[in-house]
This record gives sequence, C-alpha cells and structure tokens, in this order.
Amino acid sequence: MKIVLGNLKDNGADLATFLEPRIGVKPTSSGGELTIEDDSVRKGVKPQQIKTYIKRYLLKSDQRKLYKIVVEGKELTLVYLEEMEEEEEEKKRQGKAKKAEAPKDREATESPATETPAEGPVEEEAPSSDSEKSG
Repeated sequence: MKIVLGNLKDNGADLATFLEPRIGVKPTSSGGELTIEDDSVRKGVKPQQIKTYIKRYLLKSDQRKLYKIVVEGKELTLVYLEEMEEEEEEKKRQGKAKKAEAPKDREATESPATETPAEGPVEEEAPSSDSEKSG
C-alpha cells in the first residue's frame, strides 16, 4: 500500500509514527510517500481505515481543513486544498462587505416606521365587562 503525501512530506516521519500502533507496522518513508507492506499490516486493516487514521492525524495537528484524502485501490493521496483556502478568504471578505452595508439598510427600513406610528396609542379593553358578568 502506498500513501502519497504531497505537501505533507515534511511531516512524513510523524505520520508514520502515528500510524504504527494503529496498523501494526511502521511505514517506510521514501521521498514524498509512505510505503506499507501489505503482508505485515494487521489483519482486517483496509485502505479506508488508514484514511480515517490519517484524518485523525490531520485533525490532531490542526491541518484537517487543508487536505483531502483520495483512495484509489491501495493508494492513498493527500491533496492540499489551496483552492478551498482561497475561497474561504473570499467568503470572509464578502461577509465583511455585507456587514458594513447591513446597518445602512436597517436604518433606511426602520426610520419611517419609527417616525409615523401605525394607529396611535393602543387602548386596552376594560376588564370591567368580565367582572360584571361574573358578579
């Protein structure tokens, strides 16, 4: 089985150490990928489970939102989501622009309602009519 690390190749040794107790063997690191001998992997450990372990590692190191893990047969590839990061920044910019416009819109809609009352003061019905009937 092979794990292609991509931009995470600097943390390959840490990931291998993290995976070792979970899969039963320490993956060998070479270049930008980890290699796991299929025969030495604990019984029942599948690529999908290793994907879950990698997600846990990324979550633990606060990088989960930056990577997507693609499983193709017995090869796992970590894809850096640079585009997602840029999209989030753009959404934040748009959100700030909308917040700046929102108070202006509220003032425009609220000011006419506060200047002219709808029907004047509202008078409550006298409860005396109920007391007269009960007495």
